Amino acid sequence: MDLKSLIEPVVALAEDAGLAILEVYSSDFEVQSKADESPLTQADLASHHRIIAGLQRLTPDLPIISEESGLPDFEERRQWFRYWLIDPLDGTKEFVSRNGEFTVNIALIEKNRPVFGVVHVPVYGKTYIGCEGVGAILRDGHQPPQTIRVAAESREPVRVVGSRSHRGASLDAYLAALGPHDMVPMGSSLKFCVVAEGGADLYPRLGPTSEWDTAAAQAVVEQAGGRVVTLDGKAMTYNAKPDILNPHFFVIGASDRDWLALLGDSE
Repeated sequence: MDLKSLIEPVVALAEDAGLAILEVYSSDFEVQSKADESPLTQADLASHHRIIAGLQRLTPDLPIISEESGLPDFEERRQWFRYWLIDPLDGTKEFVSRNGEFTVNIALIEKNRPVFGVVHVPVYGKTYIGCEGVGAILRDGHQPPQTIRVAAESREPVRVVGSRSHRGASLDAYLAALGPHDMVPMGSSLKFCVVAEGGADLYPRLGPTSEWDTAAAQAVVEQAGGRVVTLDGKAMTYNAKPDILNPHFFVIGASDRDWLALLGDSE
C-alpha cells in the first residue's frame, strides 16, 4: 500500500469529522454515559459515522475498529495484517468542559504497528500527520506544512506533559524522582503531538488508556524521531491480545536521558 497516497484523503476525512464535532460543540449538547461511565456526546457519534463512511469508500477491503463501534472478537482480528483504528473524538471530557483540548484520531495499523496516523485538533485548526516513508508533518491553518521533530536534548527543568483528567499517585512519585520539571496538564492525544513537535521532553502515562487513544499519535511521534515504549522499554504494539487496553507507557522525545531508569526510584 502506498501510504503517502493516503495523506490527503485521510486528512480531509479528519477535518470533515472536526467540522461535525464543532457543530455540536457550539450547541447546547447533551452528555450521556457509556457502560464504563465515560461521557458520550452527539459529536462522538457524528465524527464516527463520517470517518467510517469515508474509510469504507477509500479502502473498502480494510477492517475498521472505532471506539464507538463494537470490538470484533480477537480470533477474527488477530488474523488482520492491516486495519484502521480510530478514535472519533479523543478527549470527550475536554470537549464537555469546552477547553478545546480534544482531537480526531485516525491510524493505520500494519503488523501490530501504527505506520500512518492523522491527529486533527478541530478548535485549533491543526493537523498532525505521521507517515512511514514521509516523516511527521504539522499543518496549521493556511500556513505551509512544516516537518516536525522531537527535541534533540531535554531542557532544565524537564518539560513534561501529563493528563488533565487522569493523574494518580504513581505519576506523582515518578515526577518527584524526576527532579526539577515543568508539568503542563493537557487533554487527549495532544500530549503526544507536543512531544512530537519538540514542545515537551516527555509524557509518562502511568494510567489506563485504550489502543484507539494512542495509535494515530504514536505514528506522529515515531515519525518525528521519538519513541512510545512500555515500561520494559519495548515499542508499544497493537492488536496483539484479546483486550484493547494499553499497558503503561512513556512517550519519549529527547533521548539524552534514561527516563525509564527513574521508575525504580519512584517505587
